[in-house]
Amino acid sequence: MRRFRMGLLAAALVLPASALPATAQPPQQPVFEDGEAQPVFDPEQVVREDLFVTAPVDSDRDGRPDEVHVQVVRPKETERGLRVPVVYQVSPYFSGGNEVQNHNVDTELYVPDTAGARSSGRAAASGRAALTAEITWDYEEYLLARGYAVVYAESLGTGQSTGCPTSGGKNETLGAKAVVDWLNSRAPGRDGAGKPVRADWATGKVGMMGVSYNGTLPNAVATTGVPGLEAIVPIGAISSWYDYYRADGAVVAPGGYQGEDTDVLAEYVYTRADREVCREVIDQLAAEQDRVTGDYNSFWHERNYLEDADEVRAAVLAVHGLNDWNVKTKHVAQWYEKLKANGVPHKIWWHQQGHTDPLRVREQEWLRELNRWFTRYLYGVPNGVEGEPRATIQREDGTWVQEREWPAPGVREQKLYPLPGGNQRGGLTSIAAAPNVVEEFTDDATVRAEELVAAPESANRLAYFTGPLADPMRVSGTVEARLALTFDRPAANVTALLVDRAPDGTTSIVTRGWTDPQNRHAIDRTSPIEPGEQYLIDVSMQPDDYVFAPGHQVGVVVLSSDHDFTLRPSPGTGLQLDLERTHFRLPVVSP
Repeated sequence: MRRFRMGLLAAALVLPASALPATAQPPQQPVFEDGEAQPVFDPEQVVREDLFVTAPVDSDRDGRPDEVHVQVVRPKETERGLRVPVVYQVSPYFSGGNEVQNHNVDTELYVPDTAGARSSGRAAASGRAALTAEITWDYEEYLLARGYAVVYAESLGTGQSTGCPTSGGKNETLGAKAVVDWLNSRAPGRDGAGKPVRADWATGKVGMMGVSYNGTLPNAVATTGVPGLEAIVPIGAISSWYDYYRADGAVVAPGGYQGEDTDVLAEYVYTRADREVCREVIDQLAAEQDRVTGDYNSFWHERNYLEDADEVRAAVLAVHGLNDWNVKTKHVAQWYEKLKANGVPHKIWWHQQGHTDPLRVREQEWLRELNRWFTRYLYGVPNGVEGEPRATIQREDGTWVQEREWPAPGVREQKLYPLPGGNQRGGLTSIAAAPNVVEEFTDDATVRAEELVAAPESANRLAYFTGPLADPMRVSGTVEARLALTFDRPAANVTALLVDRAPDGTTSIVTRGWTDPQNRHAIDRTSPIEPGEQYLIDVSMQPDDYVFAPGHQVGVVVLSSDHDFTLRPSPGTGLQLDLERTHFRLPVVSP
């Protein structure tokens, strides 16, 4: 791995010019002050070029290697010998999307040994073919002005790229990786006329960045350990596609997209001109994703980047919204834990919004953070960013704090036990005190969780609350519920919520989790439920970092189906909770 080394850091720092004839005017060089690249290049004076990079995969099965459509935007000075690093965004969305129909979620749950599978309710994409316009990005001018080239690529099966979309499959990783290889002279590229194109203007150092799917592909490429990928900035990104569309065996939707699955997403982004070549591939996604049992299988294993996290060599600046219910917080939390164990440079930003870019949240501070990250790892300027606090967290009141690491250092487990009265509001205490108490509730997927939480009484959930807090209490990490449950039917959803109840009685859901009790032993194995028999069911809620204010009450609510996330069977399944064998574990730390 090539690194730029220097023995002295000055207030201002300029990289030496490339060797040029004595009569030539040397090109502008990057300038650094206080560890940040400065805007010394004119972002209007650029070279733009379209090309196609060969990928080492034939995912559309046409007998030819897939090609990735690439657009390059680089400072004009690169025409005069300047070599620059690259910030690279790959996306399936640059050419828009198709009209699609999601799966039907108002359906009965799977019972082992019953005949037939549910109808998918999936519709094919409309027959539009996109033509990619000039691609741009909110970060483009900022990066160009500071001496970076910006490279865009259309993911396989989208826009002008060939191949097929597979919602996180290995072919998408290889297609995106091929561009990093091209930037390091390891993969061929050509222009529209077939003429070879080389990236002789590039230093070979690449950073990848993006939001959502565009942030997930950097995670995927980083797991290949590809040389030249020095940094990634995944924002609201997936780390395991199983955890995007499933939860411990339960079929669970990304927030706002009930009924979406890998086949639907692939249909949406399938915008290449040939409308038939990928039909078989997308039908295969529909068959292998298994919306019947919800079990983890080889299909999902291929899309689990955690399995190869030990291959990551790039420095990772991860960003996620604490209220992101599209790509849920588990994705970044488990990815971050793997990175820490792997010893790669890592940092995390948590903000209070949902599925969004931090540019919309804290623009100037975010751009400074991003600048320092890329200055350190793409230009090799030793600005000390790796020695700074690794966690930046926005608190509920909008203020920001920096901490040494995340979850918060010093976190400890607080175990809480339910007290009788859950159909109204039972108690929640640190001392187990409910022997021989069993409480009942009935599933009704037509009622939203927020309504059940706010209701003073309900037969469709059990709610337990502490008394008003004397001091603030911070939760940092993953809340776990152990539920002793009995079912009157052989299939049910199980949902657990962490709730904040304010002094005026208003409630808000802090975090939530789901499971299929048929997967109580393993996520890759369905085990039948015997009605009337009691089972210990564990539910992991989505990781969070939340401060309960003094005077507020900490609550846990248990229900069956979660209208906005799980499948929605007909109402009526009865559940019983044995309070004596039930508890909740909260990772707490002093605020």
